[in-house]
Amino acid sequence: MDEATATQVVEILRGRRIFASLNRRAGVYNVGVRVVIPDGREAIWDNDGAAGLEAMVLRDGVLVGYVPQIPDSDELDATAVAEIIAAADYDAPASAGPSSRQPSPRPASRPSPPPPERSLGWRDRLRRGR
Repeated sequence: MDEATATQVVEILRGRRIFASLNRRAGVYNVGVRVVIPDGREAIWDNDGAAGLEAMVLRDGVLVGYVPQIPDSDELDATAVAEIIAAADYDAPASAGPSSRQPSPRPASRPSPPPPERSLGWRDRLRRGR
């Protein structure tokens, strides 16, 4: 998202009483929109420079979920982007974080392999060489 569009999105969101600000990555020309979620999380929208609109959901700087890329969102105007951000459900099951992942099934128990044979140390190798 370019800076002009991101600025317009922030203004529209603030007009709807959503706490939003510009999010810039140091040394990169990517600009995104940071939205504070009332439970202490924050969503960083479209700050990676990829085509399309998506968000990372962070708590204390740690990734706890995401909003997957929205199809055909790379050509949306500021009003449409603001509508998407304002309507986003950050608690939806599509947001995958550590707490929403299903544990992987455990493999069937197998007998443990025999212990490896003792490897020869350097002294044993020298003795064998004689």
